[in-house]
Amino acid sequence: MIILGIDPGFADMGYGVIESVGSKDRCLAYGSVRTAPDMPMGVRLETLHRELTALIQKYRPQKVGFEKLFFSTNVSTAMLVAEARGVIRLCFEQQRLHAVEVLPAEVKLAVCGHGNAAKPEVQKMTRVLLGLAEIPKPDDAADALAIAITAAHTLKVPAAAQSPVQAKSPLNAQLKRAAKR
Repeated sequence: MIILGIDPGFADMGYGVIESVGSKDRCLAYGSVRTAPDMPMGVRLETLHRELTALIQKYRPQKVGFEKLFFSTNVSTAMLVAEARGVIRLCFEQQRLHAVEVLPAEVKLAVCGHGNAAKPEVQKMTRVLLGLAEIPKPDDAADALAIAITAAHTLKVPAAAQSPVQAKSPLNAQLKRAAKR
């Protein structure tokens, strides 16, 4: 299965493409789509849409994952990232792709085994899990690969559809605690 991971952003949108066979993952590509601060916002968003569409058409992922926005202390930046996420969602919908949203704590748990991992630990484990010679750069690309790994091995089930056993599972409890931190 080919999985595309996206680290949303309007100035720098990270992407990572992996192939997942069973429990083994292999990196196919990574990088970022950058937009210049002096570009009008509409042009920046259109650039994100065009480049993401091209990535999807090139790699034909069966699954995509992207990071869920959490509240930022800088509200204006959070609003701009939310606009970029809207473009990303639109692109996924236009390409008829199932998107999995993941919280940062879920990525940390999936890649490092605990929800309190620092960014350098996540980047190191991403490199190890994918068998890469070095930590992917830029940071947004490394984050996107970690998101792709998480999406590859995560089955998102809405809380309302979970059985009582799933809802009370230690993994769900650990994810909830990590998300609150």
